[in-house]
Amino acid sequence: MAPISVSSTVDAPRDRVFDVLCDLRARPAWIDHFAKDFRLVREEPRGVGASARFRVDAPRGVRYMDTTITEAERPHLVAEQGFGGRSNRITLKSVWELTEGPGAVTTVSLTFAAEPKGLGGGRWWKRRWGRALRRLAEVVEAGDRPREVVGVAGGDRLPAA
Repeated sequence: MAPISVSSTVDAPRDRVFDVLCDLRARPAWIDHFAKDFRLVREEPRGVGASARFRVDAPRGVRYMDTTITEAERPHLVAEQGFGGRSNRITLKSVWELTEGPGAVTTVSLTFAAEPKGLGGGRWWKRRWGRALRRLAEVVEAGDRPREVVGVAGGDRLPAA
């Protein structure tokens, strides 16, 4: 699939948008229209190394995805890499760029790509990520932290703290 790009404006300071993007516990609040069964892979849900896995109903092969934050440059860039598909053979990359506008307005731009390029489904992903950015704006502008508790995969086997 060729890379797709979507963008949206958020009426909030760039630091606040950055914090929500870097906190994977907050993702279900704005991507649950196409992502189900969201689970953290590690206990730490924020920053570089935070990782999650979830199910999507995308066309042509991607049924499960995982994502890991590989780069977080406050307050303007968050890069993620992951894998998808039945055997995790599809490489997925996401780059979130935050630019400051006048006042406290932030423009959020997402570039999402999947390898192999012949995967297809670019319009499906563009519609889903476009809606996700609009929902991200609603979550950030409302100032609410997510109420849903996201579990850690295998969390029932972790020792009690």
